[in-house]
Amino acid sequence: MPVRAPLLRRTLLNRTAFLALAVVLLLAASILLGSYTVTIPDFFRILTAHFTDGEKIPGASFIVMESKLPRAVVGAMIGLAFGLSGGLFQTMLRNPLASPDVIGISNGASAAAVTAIVIFGATGPAVSAAALGGALAVAALIYAISRSGPGGSRATGSGVDAGNRLILAGVGLAAALGAVVNFLLTRADIRTAADALVWLNGSLNSASWDRAGVLAAALLVLVPTVAILAGPLRMIELGDDTAAGLGTRVDLTRLGIVLTAVALAAVATSAAGPVSFVAFLAGPIARRFTRKASLPASALTGALIVLAADYFAANLAPLLLDGTVLPVGVVTGALGAPFLLWLLVTANRKDA
Repeated sequence: MPVRAPLLRRTLLNRTAFLALAVVLLLAASILLGSYTVTIPDFFRILTAHFTDGEKIPGASFIVMESKLPRAVVGAMIGLAFGLSGGLFQTMLRNPLASPDVIGISNGASAAAVTAIVIFGATGPAVSAAALGGALAVAALIYAISRSGPGGSRATGSGVDAGNRLILAGVGLAAALGAVVNFLLTRADIRTAADALVWLNGSLNSASWDRAGVLAAALLVLVPTVAILAGPLRMIELGDDTAAGLGTRVDLTRLGIVLTAVALAAVATSAAGPVSFVAFLAGPIARRFTRKASLPASALTGALIVLAADYFAANLAPLLLDGTVLPVGVVTGALGAPFLLWLLVTANRKDA
């Protein structure tokens, strides 16, 4: 056993480093390749000219600096945010189904955004603000329901019971909010409904440096918060009684983890829409690759999923679908559904 622990740590570090390298390579592919290719020397010329007011390359400078680069940067950051959010929920609740996609956080953002689009005619930053508010409000409601027993009394029992209550409350609210979204779409005119559907699919088409700046500012606050919570989170994995015995303030820590995970999912959703199943996929895939639950690996896997899905949707799908460019959320959704079924099948085999 003493030999095995260092070996596992070394494996975790090596495979996390591999994931980081894969993210860098995919970022490079997203920027340099595709329908408009850019050589590495030209990319550095464009980058240098942009920051030094040097001679620009006509056309290429605009495509790289205003389209390709912000799209890749925003895609990587929302992947990191979704991956961290899913990893926090799944680790805290010890359940691979506990992700913002499944427990209603994304549905809250979607319902608020569609309400803003259809009823108030909102666009751009107003839709993002509505999505952020909707995600936070639904998260607060889910948390309140999960912590309350019959008659409004506080729930008792183990952390697993509280986690199951949170998941069930989230699934129920997600169904109700999905119905709200469908109702609003039926009441909207065709053009407004089309705008809402574009947002609901999750897309990086509206990526810009302004959105990248907001995401970067949010991550500068939230990522250090995750690092602070990582230690108490490992204690909570051992069980509430054990964590309390080791000096962890269980309820306060759990609340902090929920708020941080929701904020990560909310800012990512407000930037690009509800990109389906990234938070759900990142944690389990990272765990199987690194052989251990790891928040950095989950974050990097989330970035990989978004970047790979967007590259496929923007560059490969048009070749297969007669020029049709898919939103990134369509690709990640297509990946998530069979992965969920696979998780259920493997869980049934373990139970048997």
